[in-house]
Amino acid sequence: MITHALFWSSGFYIFYAYAGYPLLLKILSCFFGSPVRKEHFTPSVSLIISAYNEENVIADKLDNSLALDYPSKHLEIIVLSDGSSDRTEEIAGNYSPSGVKTLRVEGRLGKTSCLNRAVPVAKGEIIIFSDANSVYEKNAIREIVANFADNTVGCVTGYTRYISSADNNIDESVSHYTQVERITKSLESKIGSCVGADGAIFAIRKELYQPLKATDINDFVIPLMVVRKGYRTVLEENAWCSEETAKDFKGEFSRQVRITNRTLRAIFNNKDLLNIFVYKLFSYELFSHKLAKFLVPLFLTVVFLANLILAKGKWLYKCFIAMQAIFYIIAAFRGGSTPGPFESLRSACRTFVIVNAAILKGWITYIRGEDFTTWKSSRSKYESVNEI
Repeated sequence: MITHALFWSSGFYIFYAYAGYPLLLKILSCFFGSPVRKEHFTPSVSLIISAYNEENVIADKLDNSLALDYPSKHLEIIVLSDGSSDRTEEIAGNYSPSGVKTLRVEGRLGKTSCLNRAVPVAKGEIIIFSDANSVYEKNAIREIVANFADNTVGCVTGYTRYISSADNNIDESVSHYTQVERITKSLESKIGSCVGADGAIFAIRKELYQPLKATDINDFVIPLMVVRKGYRTVLEENAWCSEETAKDFKGEFSRQVRITNRTLRAIFNNKDLLNIFVYKLFSYELFSHKLAKFLVPLFLTVVFLANLILAKGKWLYKCFIAMQAIFYIIAAFRGGSTPGPFESLRSACRTFVIVNAAILKGWITYIRGEDFTTWKSSRSKYESVNEI
């Protein structure tokens, strides 16, 4: 009886973490709504572009930034260099006649520490955070800023559309994950605040920024601070940027380990936000959107082990164990790069396994006390430490 309960409850939990929660949000959004009052206006904006050894992409990024549909007299562009050792700052300096500013921070302190230096000197009422490899849609800033006409909104996030790099077959499955994330954030925004932001494209009111710890993952902790101060974080679905996906599954695995480690640290450092009696709906969203997914590897293990025991009995459980085995075999299958239904299925299965394996390793690194403060761009030829 206990084994049956563990199998079915764990299976339900996995379903809830990935599909049940968005479905419940959809139902809630039909009965409860908190629409954002948007208005197109032009407050002063500072676009902070974080960079470390980005000589290969910084010129394209600045060309893109200068071409955005926002009045130049209200737009300040700052290239924030974390002690770059290549030509990033030299190239950015060539754009100074166009008003681009370059701020160098010595010592390789990490992105979050650099932001602590940059935000106080930024002149904009609205601060937009971006990365050097993120190409913005032309109207992105206008669409983001429109949400700040609502006085209850303190943070606005866009989203990233991932494109394929050469010989890369993970973009489709990664795209599926980002689509689910975008839908979830959209539904959360309709009934209150969404959980977290996209680090490549999000904005806050400057007055709400407060210094972060070096180990904080800024695109998660900043929105938490905004909610704690009584403001909302919302998704603007018309604001997006594009980026290349990781070069391979190894790169995606490493990225997910870092994200898990830093997000867990942020959750436990802000565990008061999980108090449902104080933060009500948001505490439920925080658990369901983030912590629930980080517990999925545990429940995957329980489901598999319980299924092994139960497979000795009824045929139904024999079918379930066979389905699990097939799933993991497909995920392990090397396959090829030729598009097709099987390749899409294989890529989705493989990404699911890799993400959850990375989450498990992220837990291990967190428990060991490891942290990820600085980064190395996967586009850079220079050696450094961990990526953001």
